[in-house]
Amino acid sequence: MKKHTRREFGATALSVIAASVLPAPFVRAADKKYDPGAGDTEIKLGQTVPHSGPGSLYGVLGRVGEAYFQMLNDKGGINGRKVKFLTMDDAYSAPKCVEATRRLVEQEEVLALYGSLGTAPQTAVHKYLNSKGVPQLLLNTGASKWNDPKNFKWTMAGLPLYPTEARILAKHVVSVKPNAKIGILYQNDDFGRDFLGPFKKVLADAGGKAQVIMEQTYDLTDPTVDSQLINLSKSGADVFYNITTGKATSQSIRKVAELGWKPLQLLSAGSTGRSILSAAGLENAKDIVAIRYNKEVGVPRYEKDPDVVAFEELRKKYLPNIDPDNTIAFAGYGQAATMGEILRRCGDDLTRANVLKHAATLAGFHSPYFLDGINYSYTPDDYTPMKTLYVSIFNGKDWDLSGEPMTE
Repeated sequence: MKKHTRREFGATALSVIAASVLPAPFVRAADKKYDPGAGDTEIKLGQTVPHSGPGSLYGVLGRVGEAYFQMLNDKGGINGRKVKFLTMDDAYSAPKCVEATRRLVEQEEVLALYGSLGTAPQTAVHKYLNSKGVPQLLLNTGASKWNDPKNFKWTMAGLPLYPTEARILAKHVVSVKPNAKIGILYQNDDFGRDFLGPFKKVLADAGGKAQVIMEQTYDLTDPTVDSQLINLSKSGADVFYNITTGKATSQSIRKVAELGWKPLQLLSAGSTGRSILSAAGLENAKDIVAIRYNKEVGVPRYEKDPDVVAFEELRKKYLPNIDPDNTIAFAGYGQAATMGEILRRCGDDLTRANVLKHAATLAGFHSPYFLDGINYSYTPDDYTPMKTLYVSIFNGKDWDLSGEPMTE
């Protein structure tokens, strides 16, 4: 892999902004092509996220998108066009997501949707958007189902796919504990199985010396996972693969410590949030291994990073009520910058097919949200968002990157 300097990667956000406001060169009026949601002066984009309800903390993704495109509009827009961005509340409810998405497509006539959130809500509109030929891009979910360009070419995930993450974690285990005895706790649904199968296949392909010796499941409605952890701790496992979410993650980390069990712990990246680890006790989370691919805001390590500085300037001017350490907001900034880059590449051919073409050929683009060495990997035949990720270890306060990034 070619080595890039921090300055080269850090300049991404500023270069995206600068390039976005420039007109497409040498384009004749006759070359302009438009679908609904685009014209000579405006581009309409849509999104559904939970602005209300239990998932409302993710509503900040929409507010950051509004701020980012307002900033671009203040600088002249994208290729001379202003972006009208409509972020609608679905309350993380599939029926509300269907209603909001239909309104965006049929009444507002958006050119594309990007950055919508959640496997269940987005599954509810998956077939509808593909039947309409409306791009459903940069989804905030890593379910494996989104990598199906043959049957659902209009839909692309924006997060590392769960199988990608699982394969890299399995490679890490094989490298550091080649004879590992592994106990697994996983959520008894598609989320859990998306992690489980690919992880076990890597172990098998490596010769099977590292083996899964016990599996335990839990349902989201279970009040605790204590009994499962007790069983795993007695199994003789020296590696614990924790495929859980939310309160089950906090409970399991805390229970492992209470039991005095000291395995190598693996955690899914989506469960590494500060609130989850704090609920478990940061001291109990020390030495947990997880995948990382993004920088964070509000931590000393990245405070002088040019992309973080650019986000902070945007936040101060357009979003002063958002906390400076809101990493979800920073994620929304990275996705908005990526969507802006896709539109910039479209030039004056603002058809849905051309938007999809440029989204599906984004391989090599570095989002301002990403760590150095991480880029998008989309190709027309493979919608895996990223194939290279870092393995990281929690030091009790922050995540330390473990060497060079790994590829699945």
